[in-house]
Amino acid sequence: MYEPKQESSFVLRNVKRVNGEATDVVIEEGKITEITTAGSGQGKQVKDCSGIYISSGWIDMHAHAFPEFEPYGDEIDEIGIKLGVTTIVDAGSCGADRIAELAASKQHAQTNLFAFLNISRVGLQRIDELSNLEWIDTSKVIQAVKEHKDFIVGLKARISKSVVGESGIEPLRIARALSDKTLLPLMVHIGSAPPSIEEIVPLLEKGDIITHYLNGKPNNLFDDQGNPLPVLADAIERGVNLDVGHGSASFSLRIAEAAKQHGIGLNTISTDIYRRNRLNGPVYNMANVLSKFLYLGYSLEEVIAAVTDHAANWLGKPELGRIQVGDVANLTLFTLRNDPITLVDSEGVKWTADRSIEAKGVVVNGVYMEC
Repeated sequence: MYEPKQESSFVLRNVKRVNGEATDVVIEEGKITEITTAGSGQGKQVKDCSGIYISSGWIDMHAHAFPEFEPYGDEIDEIGIKLGVTTIVDAGSCGADRIAELAASKQHAQTNLFAFLNISRVGLQRIDELSNLEWIDTSKVIQAVKEHKDFIVGLKARISKSVVGESGIEPLRIARALSDKTLLPLMVHIGSAPPSIEEIVPLLEKGDIITHYLNGKPNNLFDDQGNPLPVLADAIERGVNLDVGHGSASFSLRIAEAAKQHGIGLNTISTDIYRRNRLNGPVYNMANVLSKFLYLGYSLEEVIAAVTDHAANWLGKPELGRIQVGDVANLTLFTLRNDPITLVDSEGVKWTADRSIEAKGVVVNGVYMEC
């Protein structure tokens, strides 16, 4: 476990909000007690943060934090606080068989942790977890949701050919029924067909999440000319959340440029990070993924909102997405570098960007630590 130096009373002096405004943030016993004019905050310890930006703590809506499952697993703090992320949402690593273990693991980590429950009881113990409908035990799903209601934030269904096999669209129909019974939204992974994207997306409702919406596989959400498919436009219209879920195979620069060109705004930016794509790329860390959206022409405010207040509001935990007196401090400190950096998408396309984001530190549940 990551054992940082514990500090819970201090002043962050001369930090910059994403709008460029300089300020001091005073934290006492883990809570934000004052947001005041730069240079005027008083406290026992003062940390000079000149040149450093501050936002509420970054939230990764799609990560894999159950290290027992290979290849899709990693230690919570390795993909959390060490990389500038204060809250991780595990995206369906565990089904009902193992969700209790994942829930218990948060006691041994600094990073805040929530989870989507995989509708397959075996979770990512297999990578074809929806190919056998007998692995979808609806009574176990409902029981797990009851037992971990403060931990499970939604249900996860990976609806692509390699996962569902001959089951086709049926696992998503079952997931829809489970969503209605549990009153929890769905996060649906999209990828290769079948099922086709035209079958999948109409089953999603307001508040559900399409993750991997910028993937460049043949079954993606854009046509050959880069225009959004009608099912995507319809989903946006009815309030389906679009989540990046970069991962090893699910972020295409070409598709991301098309989305930007057509004015598709950012809902949530997530990494789909696990050990292999953290160490070997193309993900590496949240800051690297955020830097790709700066390159695409989204503003710093838009990019940071997609990992702070947008995610926090989706979770129904607005306190995680704001900097406000009285709240427990969950904050990310980062810099904006103006040096050339090589970035790469999930298809191996490389490009040079002239700006990048770099995480410098976090305050998680009131405790300060460097990244």
